[in-house]
Order: sequence, then C-alpha cells, then structure tokens
Amino acid sequence: MIEKISPVRPDKCAPVIEDSDKTLRNICYEKAHSMYGPNLPNVVAERLEHELKSIINNGFAVMYIIAQKLVWKSNEDGYLVGSRGSVGSSFAATMSGITEVNPLPAHYYCPNCHFSDFESEEVKAFGSSSGCDMPDRDCPVCGEPLAKDGHNIPFETFLGFNGDKEPDIDLNFSGEYQSKAHDYTEVIFGKGQTFRAGTIGTLADKTAFGYAKKYYEEKSVHKRVAEINRIVEGCVGVRRTTGQHPGGIIVLPLGEEIYSFTPVQRPANDMTTKTVTTHFDYHSIDHNLLKLDILGHDDPTMIRMLEDLTGIDAKTIRMDNQKVISLFKSTEALGIKPEDIGGCDLGSLGLPELGTDFVMQMLRDTKPQSFSDMIRISGLSHGTDVWLNNTQTLIAEGKCTLSTAICTRDDIMTYLISQGVENGLAFKIMESVRKGKGLTPEMEEAMVANGVPDWYIWSCKRIKYMFPKAHACAYVMMAFRIAYFKVYYPLAYYAAYFSIRATAFNYELMCLGRERLDYHMAEYKRRMGSNDPAQKLTKKEEDTLKDMKVVQEMYARGFEFLPIDVYIAKAHHFQIIDGKLMPALSTIDGLGDKAADQVVEAVKDGKFLSRDDFKTRCKVSGTVVDLMGDLGLMGDLPMTNQISLMDFLQ
Repeated sequence: MIEKISPVRPDKCAPVIEDSDKTLRNICYEKAHSMYGPNLPNVVAERLEHELKSIINNGFAVMYIIAQKLVWKSNEDGYLVGSRGSVGSSFAATMSGITEVNPLPAHYYCPNCHFSDFESEEVKAFGSSSGCDMPDRDCPVCGEPLAKDGHNIPFETFLGFNGDKEPDIDLNFSGEYQSKAHDYTEVIFGKGQTFRAGTIGTLADKTAFGYAKKYYEEKSVHKRVAEINRIVEGCVGVRRTTGQHPGGIIVLPLGEEIYSFTPVQRPANDMTTKTVTTHFDYHSIDHNLLKLDILGHDDPTMIRMLEDLTGIDAKTIRMDNQKVISLFKSTEALGIKPEDIGGCDLGSLGLPELGTDFVMQMLRDTKPQSFSDMIRISGLSHGTDVWLNNTQTLIAEGKCTLSTAICTRDDIMTYLISQGVENGLAFKIMESVRKGKGLTPEMEEAMVANGVPDWYIWSCKRIKYMFPKAHACAYVMMAFRIAYFKVYYPLAYYAAYFSIRATAFNYELMCLGRERLDYHMAEYKRRMGSNDPAQKLTKKEEDTLKDMKVVQEMYARGFEFLPIDVYIAKAHHFQIIDGKLMPALSTIDGLGDKAADQVVEAVKDGKFLSRDDFKTRCKVSGTVVDLMGDLGLMGDLPMTNQISLMDFLQ
C-alpha cells in the first residue's frame, strides 16, 4: 500500500561544466596534431576517437576537464603533477595533459616534420616494452632526432571493455601545492560547492574493552570477562571521532543542497577550523556525488626544488639514460665502491620507491636492464603476494623471467588475449586476480584450454592485490628524473633529499664529519643486532639510520657540510654554498619546525647581542641554546648582554 521510497538519494549528481565534451575533444585533438601532425596515424586517430566516444557517451567528460584544469594550473605555477592509478591507461588523459604516461604502443615520431613509425619490424620488436628503450634514430624525412614514446597500456584497464566503468582520476600534487589545488576547486565550482571528504574513526576492540572494564570498575560492579566481551562486541565499530580524507574533495552541483546527500561538520569537533567535511564517508555517498582525489606527494616537491637549484627542466630528461639505469645494478655511476658505503652495492639509496631494503633486494634478484624492467619491478614491489612467495620463486626456479612474469594487472589481460582467451573473459580474469579473488573453475578451464602454462595459473591464484601498469610507469618516470639529478647534479640532489624526504635528519650525528657519522652508524647497527629489547632502535632512530646511509653516500662522493650560520641558514631547506651543503635550522635536535621559523623571523630584526637575547627573541629553550653552543653554532656570542662602561654612562 506504501509507494517505494528510498531514505537516500538514488541518483548520481555530477557537477556540470558547460560544453565539457566539446572542450575535451578540442584539447585532445589539438595536442595530438601538435605531436603527430595534421594527418594523424591510424593508431592514434582510432584510439583517441574510441576513447572520446566512451568517455563522452557515458558522461565522464566533466571529470577529465576538472582534472585537466587542476593539472594545468599546477604546471602553470611551476609544479609537475604525478598521476596515480590507471588514469595513464587513457590516451585522452595524455592528450588533455592529465598524465605524462603515453599508453600507445612503442613508436617513433618526429617533433619537426611529424613523421611517425608504429609499424616497422624494429618498432614491433618492442611490442610489450616502452618506446624509450628503443635505439636512437634520426628522421628519414628531415634528419632531426626522432622522439621515442609509448608504454603499451590498454585503455580497458581504466574504463572497462564497454567504457562504462566510472573513472577514478587520482593525482599526486606537490605537498607544498596541495592546499592551493584544493582552493582552486572552489574557483572552478564556486564558493560553497566543495567539501572535504569526511572520515569516521570507529572504536577498536581493545579500546572498547578498556572502556567497558573501566565503566564497571567505576560503578563498583563485578562482571565476568565473558560478559565484558559481550558488551565489547556491541561497541566495536561505533563512531569514536571524525576526521578528513587526506586529499578527497566532494563536489556539489550548482542548484543542489548538500543536506539532501549528507550532513556536514567540522572534523574532530574543532569548531575553530575553517574546514567543513561531509559527515558520511565517501563510500556511503559515492553513488551520488563526485569525489576528486587531490593528494600531496613529495616527488613533485623534490623535482621543483631540483629544477630551481639547477635550471634544468625535468620534462626534458630522457628515460633511456644508461648511467641512470646503471644505478639499479651498481654504484659505478656515483664514482664510489660498495665498501665506501657500508657494503651497499647499488646506487638507488634515497630514490623514491627504489631505495628500500625490500626493493633493493628485488633489483639484485632481477638485474634490470631498461626502463621497461623498472616498470615491471615497480609493479612487483607494490603488489601484495606478487613478488614474495610468487614471482621470486618462479624466477629462481627458471619457470619465468622478469619480462614474462605477471608484474602488473595489465599483463594478465594482454597475455590472455594473445593466448586466445575471449576479450571480456580476459578482462574479468584480470579484475578477479588483481582484487585477490583468484580464479573460478570456469576461468581456469578457459586458461588451460588456451595453453596457459601451469605456473601462470598458480601465480594468479596467489596474488592478493596488483598495481596498474600506468601507475607503476608514472612512479618510475618521477623516480628516474630524481635519479638523473643524483648522477649529474649530486649537491642539488642531496640538498633536495635532505630538505624534503629525510624524516629524522640530525645535525649533531650527521654533519660533524665522516668519522663521527661512521661511529654513530656502527652503534645503531650494533643495537639492531642485539637481542636485548632495551637496545632496540625506536622508530625515530630507524628513520635516522635510513637518513645516515644517504649522508654516508654523500661523504663518500667527496661532499661536505658547512656549519650552520644562524644568519644565513633557512628554516627547513638545505642550501648549496661554495660547493658545500648548509643544513636547515630544523635539523638541530630539539629545534622543531616552528622554532626554526621563529629563528628566521628573529634574524630579520638584526644581530643577536647574546645567547640570552637569542633565546628570548627566538622563543627557544635553554637546552637548545646550550646544545647549539656545544656544537659551535653560537659563534662568540656572550652568555648575557654585555655593554662597556662608556656605553652605559652615555
């Protein structure tokens, strides 16, 4: 008798940007013609038109235009943007400037006369590889050097075979620029139309047990543990606090009211903050409203600092530089031997995603020879149960090589289609495996019927999560650029690394010479090997040891630190002065970020008269001033203000 009702809105309310479909089409074709000439090669024209039809017909053009506006604005302001997830699988995303990853097959093209080569035998030999690994060639028409591009990534990974899978465009902005990107969304959509995505912190079982136990103790009521556990079960998962997503922005279309989708609030009950978040987390309202992922990341920040220090445009760095690739096999390009840096036999220390012990062991096991190999390693290292207990074993047993192993989710679909598995089923198998759901009996039967080897099926069953190739490619491109600076502009690299990526840099332990550093490193390593729990390194000390290894490498390459000069040093950034590095003020133990800013501000008011004057004007503790005195950073400043008798009388 009652009509069908829904307590929540059933419809999708995406924001509207006028003529976004026409704008997207124009931007994409303009870029394509600028690269490939007025008459587009068939491969380019067909891929672009196929994608644009899928995107526009399914109403996704507005998402591309929003991302395009944000990326172009960031680039205009001098910060590169890294793409996350599978958005790099979309050629339309490449042509609209959302991602730098070109998903077309490997190819040559001439920026001068627009000659292109997708079809020659030489090019086809690099079918599953990246174009940047192909040999250099000059244009047969005009003689100019040809550009090499293409990473061979299928579009279906992003939008599905029918082009109707809702795109999720995640972008890595510089951490320094993230708040500006968030503010810019308000410029695009209008004031009051954007909200931070809220998160709900729930009660964990251990905390709930403590609450219940304490409640009964305060009431002087004795309850058995079984009864407390019963109460705990009812409490677990209940809202404890609210927070905000690190980069999620919810967009409300004009004319709609936010309260018809979700209540809004100030996170963590902080009524002084300007931030307004949705009360429901995004997954509860994702069928209604659009969320933009505008995340902060260190790589674009580091690249901006490296560009500022060197004057080199990071976009011009080639991805086939052999000296850079050699870092993943030896330390030769750095001009040092493994024994100079504690026995470390690779040059990838301090490189994003490639400098951890886990990945460095993978590099030793796989011995990468090219940019394509690095993409495969990135895929393996970011997956769950893809390398350990899986590909590592298969390579060791000789059943596959790095180039034939399953490294990214795209590998599964492209390989199965090449074996003759029906396209739609190949896509379903890829989606099932990459989410850790394994294979159904029907999937396995189809794979066996098409000659897929046993080891491949065994590998698919073990995978819990897989990285998209486009994401791996975007990460490696960023890492490769940073590695280039490490080889050719070492001081700039170390300045940027210590300023942005070093999380526990300590002036006293690291900047007073190689011998002192080696002594402290030996002590930390001794404690790591100790069975005494009291000797165990704290999390901060583990981070300090990680930074020490990069400092040790810097010393081995013949570079040194300058003592901090409080009148010249910056609060958080290292500086290159006379071929040496001056550390930031915040590297002094006990002098936090805020205090370092206060020192820089106090310096603007003139010289310090004494240590007491420094302490008062900079609002730092006496302990820090004493430490700076012990480290020789207070110069000849007296303890207290001293004036001559003549000055006093005057």
